[in-house]
Amino acid sequence: MAHKLETVAVHAGRDDLHTLGVHALPIDLSTTYPTPHLDEATASIDALEAGARTAPNPIYATIHNPTVWRFEDGLARLEGADGAVAFASGMAALTACLLAAQDHGRHVVAIRPLYGGSDHLLDHHLLANDVTWATPNTVAEAIRPDTALVLMETPANPTLALVDIEAVVTQAGSVPVLVDSTFMTPVLQNPLRHGAALVLHSGTKFLGGHGDVVAGVVATNESWCAKLRRVRMLTGGILHPLAAYLLHRGLQTLPLRVRAAQAGARVLVDHLKDHDMVERVLYPGLPACDPLGLVGRQMSGPGSMLAFEVRGGHPAAAAVMEQVELLTPAVSLGSTDTLIQHPAGLTHRVVDPAALKAAGISQGLLRISTGIENPEDLWEDLRGALNRAKEAVFEAPDAPVPLGGASTENRHGTFMKSMPHPGGSRLQFD
Repeated sequence: MAHKLETVAVHAGRDDLHTLGVHALPIDLSTTYPTPHLDEATASIDALEAGARTAPNPIYATIHNPTVWRFEDGLARLEGADGAVAFASGMAALTACLLAAQDHGRHVVAIRPLYGGSDHLLDHHLLANDVTWATPNTVAEAIRPDTALVLMETPANPTLALVDIEAVVTQAGSVPVLVDSTFMTPVLQNPLRHGAALVLHSGTKFLGGHGDVVAGVVATNESWCAKLRRVRMLTGGILHPLAAYLLHRGLQTLPLRVRAAQAGARVLVDHLKDHDMVERVLYPGLPACDPLGLVGRQMSGPGSMLAFEVRGGHPAAAAVMEQVELLTPAVSLGSTDTLIQHPAGLTHRVVDPAALKAAGISQGLLRISTGIENPEDLWEDLRGALNRAKEAVFEAPDAPVPLGGASTENRHGTFMKSMPHPGGSRLQFD
């Protein structure tokens, strides 16, 4: 019998608990495993080195761990995949995909915008990949005989731009497509059902859901899983079992959390659209932000991530960040509490400035990851921060006069100048 998503989220990856005689998930913290039967141990090493899902003896913690395997099984079932491979971070997961793809070539086609760390990794050629940056409509012309992977993120970080997965898969032809679906989770989007070969999640975000675990996971077919397990074994990038336990536990409430946060995001969007400090709101649930009609076709909902541009550029955005009290000014997303951050100065600080401009990531853009608090409480806090930012930037007698930067027209048809970003080196961070 095929079960619904909510049931799978609670029960997936727990098939052996009855046999073990336990109700709660066990945590296996062993770094090594006894090998009294040498032939069995040797056969286990051979199987695991070849990329097998499991073996009679795990041998060593960087090769295989039962707690990690249970989480992988749970996530794979939610994504409708043959399997999943979990890593110590989202960036470790992406790195493994890029390394595994090199069996076919070193050329990668990538669609901007992406998470800043992903963009930085590709743009700096650390893994010796040759990268061609494309738009959703120019993937086909970017494909070469040595193209090994097409990489995209939808909704995109941080602009929430939507990409039609099926259209990209068609353009890619025989080249596998990797979709970063972190913003959507398996609750709202399943890229494999639309032709993608791999779906990547930063487990740090919604899968964990409580801001206390760092992880990455890739769901895919068994052939790709075997490749990724081999890379993980060689590089030692396996997820820690305690993190796997927290992630697996988080899957139980994932549908509830995602849908509650989505409902809250809709409330914030409705309010933000009417505030005079807001130039524009970016949210997949707005018709203007979903011209292809992907919500309802590719996605079962618009999600809980949103972005908005404040009037006044960097000074105003910084003032909002300083004035919020209930919202947490911090990077990351997908937690039970609501987070607000400044992409141009934080998560995407490492991205090429020209790419930022092309993607519309301005100094006035703020990104919100809506939590599960009462949305009216969140709005009261955000409204107050916007109002105080307006007073500080535009109305206070001693408010600094914005200098430099390009003039931009605001929603009232008047012009203003935004402050340039206050300099400093572009730093890489996790």
